[in-house]
Amino acid sequence: MTGQRSAVDRDRSPAADADPTPPPTAATAFLGGPDGNAAYTDAIDRARDVLLESFGTAEGPYAGTDHGTLRERLADLQVVPDDGSPIEDVLETVADDVLADSVRVHDPGCVAHLHCPPTVPALAAELLLSGTNQSMDSFDQAPAASVLEERVVDACCDLFDYPTGADGVFTGGGTESNFLGLLLARDWYCERRFDRDVQTEGLGPEAVSDLRLLCSDAAHFTAEQAAHHLGLGEDAVVSVPTDGDRRIDLEALDATLERLEADGRHPFAIVATAGTTDFGSIDPLAALADRAADRDLWLHVDAAYGGACAISDRLRPKLEGIDRADSIAVDFHKLFYQPISCGAFLLRDGDRYRHLERNAAYLNPERDDAAGVPNLVSKSTRTTRRFDALKPFVTFNALGRTGVADCVEYVCELADAVADEIRADPALELCCDPELSAVVFRYRPDDESGSGPDSSSTAAAVDRVNRAIRDELLADGEAILARTEVDGTAALKLTLLNPRTTLSDLRGVLEAVVDRGEALETDREVIDSA
Repeated sequence: MTGQRSAVDRDRSPAADADPTPPPTAATAFLGGPDGNAAYTDAIDRARDVLLESFGTAEGPYAGTDHGTLRERLADLQVVPDDGSPIEDVLETVADDVLADSVRVHDPGCVAHLHCPPTVPALAAELLLSGTNQSMDSFDQAPAASVLEERVVDACCDLFDYPTGADGVFTGGGTESNFLGLLLARDWYCERRFDRDVQTEGLGPEAVSDLRLLCSDAAHFTAEQAAHHLGLGEDAVVSVPTDGDRRIDLEALDATLERLEADGRHPFAIVATAGTTDFGSIDPLAALADRAADRDLWLHVDAAYGGACAISDRLRPKLEGIDRADSIAVDFHKLFYQPISCGAFLLRDGDRYRHLERNAAYLNPERDDAAGVPNLVSKSTRTTRRFDALKPFVTFNALGRTGVADCVEYVCELADAVADEIRADPALELCCDPELSAVVFRYRPDDESGSGPDSSSTAAAVDRVNRAIRDELLADGEAILARTEVDGTAALKLTLLNPRTTLSDLRGVLEAVVDRGEALETDREVIDSA
């Protein structure tokens, strides 16, 4: 028959004489097959040993190596050599040149950032999700993973008392979750207010010039970042003062809303914070929900830090009103103790995902939607995503809700206890009562501390001393403290996430702060250059 070739002809085709041969490295460089599986076992065993020897058992939170030394040393490393080396040699290099100078987040002296020690169950899950390498954009790339992520999202919605019909997706963290919330808020508002489909028509002139979102002056910078990325510009973010408890001031908010409306602007969203980065303060969520409902605004809650209170019966009341938010950002790589990255975006009304949906014939065709196939790409700003939902699933099942809650409650209790220690020390000043597990303070001795008449004669000198204390403790690898400013004045911060840290550990950190402060006060050259 015309157009057909016999089996003999096909066998004699040029391709049959030039079948490609797998490269020599293929047998052992990839999981699957006896050689690859054996190589994987050896590599994982060696990596485990290196991690424990060079990182897990090292003393102190950091070796203290400065950035210039690291750049100079790592400049000699070959990144893409022509020929490979045995994996044990490569891992040994990593141990010596990378792990040895990594921050040890499990050390009690690592108290700077919202940077948690991950649980052992989560580390085991990380091994499984990286080894299986599921891509969370389409069901045929991640069948069980897609369904399990839906289950974990449902459980998170239940945790925050969201109603039936709520939905969500895993994200890389609070930055992505906050962006998602404001993206949907913008498009939802433009549809209702201007009858405009932003996804297809773009922003109209009213949206470009007059849309405004409001947050407290203690909110995370990602509100401004999102406004920039959304084409509104950072000037679209209206910062509202905070009250004495570092929460958004409701009277100031009301006045700001009235002013914006009188000026012809269009407020479309309020961004509340449940756990500010510096103070852990939680905005009055129920009152903000009332105001959002009265003015038909979107309420997004950045609960990246404080959202973990939802798992604790004792701490849950701190989040009263969060169930009325249109969307919530939650980070599991903070007080839920998961390896970076692991966050979630929760949406009270899952139907509002229509503002984000799109279909591609090669990935998530419309017929899949009709059949209920979970192609999660429609809920995310990313296409390829990791199976991060596995980590909290394994952790919650291994430790139980109460096991995780115990850890969250403990570090909050620890913050209260160390705050009492600071209040009792005349050389230290507590900047604000802790709400969660962040404690902001400064070294500021009075005349009775024995520090001399010139020790803290000006606020500028106190600033320089506090900055120098933090820098010296980091350089010596003794403690990693956070630095911030409170009302324009330099301050130090303990961010307590590690359930293995004790009050005795923190007393040692405070003693180190005072000792350094007293030594620095006698060295004017150091103070003046700090």
